[in-house]
Amino acid sequence: MKPLILALRYMDILYNKKEPHLLMEILDERCAFSGPLYHFHSAADYIDSLKKNPPDGFGFDLIRSYEDENTACLVYQFHKPGIRTPMAQFFEVRNDKILKILLIFDSALFRPFNNPD
Repeated sequence: MKPLILALRYMDILYNKKEPHLLMEILDERCAFSGPLYHFHSAADYIDSLKKNPPDGFGFDLIRSYEDENTACLVYQFHKPGIRTPMAQFFEVRNDKILKILLIFDSALFRPFNNPD
């Protein structure tokens, strides 16, 4: 399966279907996820995290997508109640499965503000 098709399938499962267990079909069991807030070293750990803290109310609008032989990149506008921010996600694919995911965004919007009062 082409990297861009896998990346878009990942986004569909995560944002539209909201059934993280379906990710097992497209993630390599050793899939490494790295982002500003979380890191996982297996598909099972990543999926368990999504089940415990589902992406409720999350959405995205695709801005651009790119692919080459073994990678895909999605640039999109992420949104959830109270937050809109651009994000980029890089996917590395091997043997028709996603092996690595790198998520890039400004995490400051997601951290609670320290209010001295």
